[in-house]
Amino acid sequence: MSDASQPDRPQLYLITPADPSGDRFTDDLARMLDTVDIACLRLRMASTVEDDIARVADRLRPVAHGRDVPLVIDTHLGLVDRLGLDGVHLTDGARSVRKTRKALGVDAIVGAYCEASRHEGLSAGEAGADYIAFGPVGATGLGSGARVERDLLAWWSEVIELPVVAEGALDAGLVRDLAAVTDFFALGDEVWRSADPLVTLKDFAAVLAG
Repeated sequence: MSDASQPDRPQLYLITPADPSGDRFTDDLARMLDTVDIACLRLRMASTVEDDIARVADRLRPVAHGRDVPLVIDTHLGLVDRLGLDGVHLTDGARSVRKTRKALGVDAIVGAYCEASRHEGLSAGEAGADYIAFGPVGATGLGSGARVERDLLAWWSEVIELPVVAEGALDAGLVRDLAAVTDFFALGDEVWRSADPLVTLKDFAAVLAG
């Protein structure tokens, strides 16, 4: 996962739908990665059955790696080496970062989702995370409903060198507003629940391109 702290604008980070199975999804993903520059792909699945996850990972890995896009997995750090993935996205703040870094080594990508907690983000960075994700940045009824304020992202981008990812209930207006204070935008349901995911992804990319 490249560091977007240097480019003039942030990059897009794509999260799979909860059931990214089937040949059609693989073909759709390939078209997306051929059309829009994606910095990282995150495999997120509702299923916790290892064989199910492995089958999907085996489909997605060559699509991503063939286009130089790293593929990370939600939570399941024990599957990273087995499935030939590039790292893991942790969802418990700083809690698992240190042991995950020790288990996967220095070359693996370790991301940490820290909701809206500056303290968790700082702790995760000190423990060895490669990026910190804050969210949700938009209005949603999921979880506690607490939103990440722009001030947190602005402070992080100004003070902390570690890349920051904004995610959760994004729309074009939020992407436009937050582009100056984040390194990556992680898009998932915003894309997959739309009538035409590829068009929606291109629209988000167009917002970033100005």
